[in-house]
Amino acid sequence: MVDIALDPNMYYLTMSTADTLRKAAELGFRHVELSPNNEFHLWHHYPKADTTFIEELTKAQKDTGVTVRTLNPVFNWSSPDEAERQAQVRNWRRLLELADALDVRDIVSEFSGDRNRASRSEQQWYKSMEELTPVFERYGIRLNMEAHPYDFVELHDRALELVRSIDKDWIGYEYCCPHTFHLSDGVGDAGRMIRTAADAGKLREVHVSDGFNHRINDGNRYIVNPPGADVTVHQHNAIGLGEVPWDDVFQTLRDVAFDGVVSVCIFGWHEKADEYNKAALARLTEELGA
Repeated sequence: MVDIALDPNMYYLTMSTADTLRKAAELGFRHVELSPNNEFHLWHHYPKADTTFIEELTKAQKDTGVTVRTLNPVFNWSSPDEAERQAQVRNWRRLLELADALDVRDIVSEFSGDRNRASRSEQQWYKSMEELTPVFERYGIRLNMEAHPYDFVELHDRALELVRSIDKDWIGYEYCCPHTFHLSDGVGDAGRMIRTAADAGKLREVHVSDGFNHRINDGNRYIVNPPGADVTVHQHNAIGLGEVPWDDVFQTLRDVAFDGVVSVCIFGWHEKADEYNKAALARLTEELGA
């Protein structure tokens, strides 16, 4: 059985973080994964949550029965700039303290860094991991890593190698469905990637939304100006609004008996947020159980 969580990203502009738990309950979810927002942990910034915020979130959990299952912070802890890296490690320390206060025991995050200085960024990531390992272990919190577009590592196989190299039971891997074509450089072999992570004993979480293959049709699925600009465009669409091979994804997850967290992370469709999130919950419940 999997835990299906809602990433309430599309509701942050219209309600408090605590109220997104009430929205999740209204939609039928029992868990949330809190992605970056201003109230809690914004991208690359020191977390702004205080004791009152934690109390309000704890009350919302009790009132709704919806649990904060995971957090998804993004801190540039692989920055080639050492002062920036140290600041981001400080952000991590505070985030882990807050996670412990909420009794959140699973966190998913990204490698970050600079893909144009990949070797230096990899060195910095290992340095940050060495500094933060005692903190993760003191709190008993597991970390699940994903390769994200424009991180210093964008490919599945390389990211899994990095995760395995830490050689700690508490660090795992998160497969992000909308990044399928970035993770595979356009191949789209989701089943193989999911299976290799599972076979390594590292598959702990799956992010669910759709996206198009940026490599096909001369690379013109996305048009960026000027051509060759140093950016990576990707999408988090509703299931079916893209080219992710969902039959392969779901069959492989069943084949490997996946029993971790599945997070619905559809972004950019605020006007259809309720419709798309409810449809995703129904599909995941049908395919994977809950």
